[in-house]
Amino acid sequence: MNVIRKIIFLTTLCGVVSGLCAQNISISTTKTSLVLSAPVGEELKYIYYGSKLSEADFRAINSAEKGNLSAYPVYGLNCPSETALAVQHSDGSMALQLEVVNVETSRQKDADLTIISLKDKVYPFYVKVCYKAYQDVDIIETWTELSHQEKKNVTLNQFASAYLPIRRGNVWLSHLYGAWANEGRLLQEPLEPGMKVIKNRDGVRNSHTAHAEVMFSLDGQPVENSGRVIGAALCYSGNYKLRIDTDDSEYHHFYAGINEDNSTYHLKPGEVFRTPELALTYSDEGLSGSSRNFHRWARLHKLANGTKLRKILLNSWEGVYFKINETGMSQMMSDIASLGGELFVMDDGWFGDKYPRRTDRSSLGDWVVDKEKLPSGIGGLIDEAKKQGINFGIWIEPEMVNTTSELYEKHPDWVIRAPGYELVAGRGGTQVVLDLSNPKVQDFIFGIVDNLMTKHPEIDYIKWDANMPIMNHGSGYLGKGEQSHLYIAYHRGFESICKRIRSKYPDLTIQACAQGGGRANYGVLPYFDEFWVSDNTDALQRVYMQWGTSYFFPAIAMASHISATPNHQTFRTIPLKFRIDVAMSGRLGMEIQPKDMTGEEKELCRKAIAEYKEIRPVVQLGDIYRLVSPYDKLGVASLMYTSPEKDKAVFYWWKTEHFRNQHLPRVKMAGLNPQGNYRIRELNRIDNQPLIFEGQIFSGAYLMANGLEIPYDHLVDRNKKSDYSSRILYLLEVSVSDVNK
Repeated sequence: MNVIRKIIFLTTLCGVVSGLCAQNISISTTKTSLVLSAPVGEELKYIYYGSKLSEADFRAINSAEKGNLSAYPVYGLNCPSETALAVQHSDGSMALQLEVVNVETSRQKDADLTIISLKDKVYPFYVKVCYKAYQDVDIIETWTELSHQEKKNVTLNQFASAYLPIRRGNVWLSHLYGAWANEGRLLQEPLEPGMKVIKNRDGVRNSHTAHAEVMFSLDGQPVENSGRVIGAALCYSGNYKLRIDTDDSEYHHFYAGINEDNSTYHLKPGEVFRTPELALTYSDEGLSGSSRNFHRWARLHKLANGTKLRKILLNSWEGVYFKINETGMSQMMSDIASLGGELFVMDDGWFGDKYPRRTDRSSLGDWVVDKEKLPSGIGGLIDEAKKQGINFGIWIEPEMVNTTSELYEKHPDWVIRAPGYELVAGRGGTQVVLDLSNPKVQDFIFGIVDNLMTKHPEIDYIKWDANMPIMNHGSGYLGKGEQSHLYIAYHRGFESICKRIRSKYPDLTIQACAQGGGRANYGVLPYFDEFWVSDNTDALQRVYMQWGTSYFFPAIAMASHISATPNHQTFRTIPLKFRIDVAMSGRLGMEIQPKDMTGEEKELCRKAIAEYKEIRPVVQLGDIYRLVSPYDKLGVASLMYTSPEKDKAVFYWWKTEHFRNQHLPRVKMAGLNPQGNYRIRELNRIDNQPLIFEGQIFSGAYLMANGLEIPYDHLVDRNKKSDYSSRILYLLEVSVSDVNK
């Protein structure tokens, strides 16, 4: 037992035995520490969160830092400030005053679990404040478990997962905002007096307009690879609310949890209400350092099959939209196989019997093959995929139904609707949401996947879509007194379905597509292998969206596809080289009709796919270093990935605007071994001659101090010139003997 563990043990023992001694507890990862004061019979207090404390500093904090702020503020006594928890007891009282009952610690696989049990001083109302400190990544998850033994229900009016005070100073907030087809936009702003609220009320999807993840830069305006940063990510698939209250104290007060708006919860005696986890990380290596922590945690603990390399695929959507037929699907499979791809995904439009799916106005819920379109069925397509040497995937939207469908005719009571009111429909004017609080609906949705996989176990990939929010409030399953539970019950049902699917089909690849990037969230990703960043495949706009998304999510989870030009969303004309170079910074795929491409374009894609396979382990499993942000408006964006061993790296450079006689910054690299030596190789080269540094060897120290001079334009024939330019460089560490040759 090391010294800090002895201190924790002794202070815990002292508190339990006498209730008089101060009981400070340290919750630590490899490089971070969270310190709380938890004396039995008194309030749980926050003391410290930051870089890992030495044994001497922990002892000093025990005597010098008393902890003036509650670690989980509650409403009712001394309550002018914001709180994490507010309840109404069964007798109408709204007061709470929590005291520490005990502290338990245990070792789980790869993590230490600390549970601090609290009890109200008057009522039999209980709160467990839980912390899970990973020992292989610098992440601490925290959540609460609420219960009571009162005679009647207790009303939960506010129920945040966690609270964290952040010392005032020159603190900046980095967070994401956007809209459909413009997701993951980065906004950075100083924290000023007043209240900052980031929230979602969609009901189904939660990351189109904002994200439940933030970063706090503690040393002024955010910097990518230096400076102290606290990152936070709420792991919840439903409505959330993040609050940052900068009051007249010395702190910014950060609260994160389920959005309580229209979600008052009536907690039964003996029932346990578990709030979603808030993941916290701290880094003194800037924003990118915090991102690297989130990415490692995601791959190892929070993303389905997070260490398994993703396949290169062709999706049929932008190639044919609803015009699916057997001949067309076979042709697309043959094309992606010839380009070196590994997977074909048939998108929307393959199903419906009484109501064949021709548009988005019918058929959702009727998950049977349209035999007119696909006479040989799914089995025939799988046979064709096998013949081509690739895998097969399929699109579904199981949470939704069209009012023009056999399912709706049979089960109109299965949809979310306000009794007595006309249905408000979404996409196509006929789409509504199934009530996932209903166990029968949960069984039906599980059955959609289970039936597909039972009949066709060779299916390798499912694209799971969700194209509308909850637009009607009302559940035919929940009781009259539980209608305010709808949003929470929906996502409990969603999670239950996902758990059943993952338990039976752990190796099935599932993409979270929610009208694009609506489900980029760590409440979803334990059950999904990746998400669709956006329905917008425009490469230039993707630079911005994927940049923002990378703050919290690793490349292995970010589906990024080469699409047609003019782009189907922005109608912008972008050269294929640039489109490829952007797509290769995430999980590479194609969203295009290959038969419309020229032979030269196909050859460029074939070469890119082969080279992506070479760099795929570095991109999908490596460490990110963002170098020049497109949001800084310097005319260029640049980032790189390095392998954990730092023996390989991939450098990306995209020109984001074009002017004559412009001056772009020379980009310094990062994340390399300063003592190592790296040979440079350009990927996807279209220039008539290699870059001047092609094949040259540079030290990591030189590249990180100076970078390389990237030409602003491509040296190509005049008829191939454009205003776009991009580069991908592959860096391989070489031996000393290679350097001396």
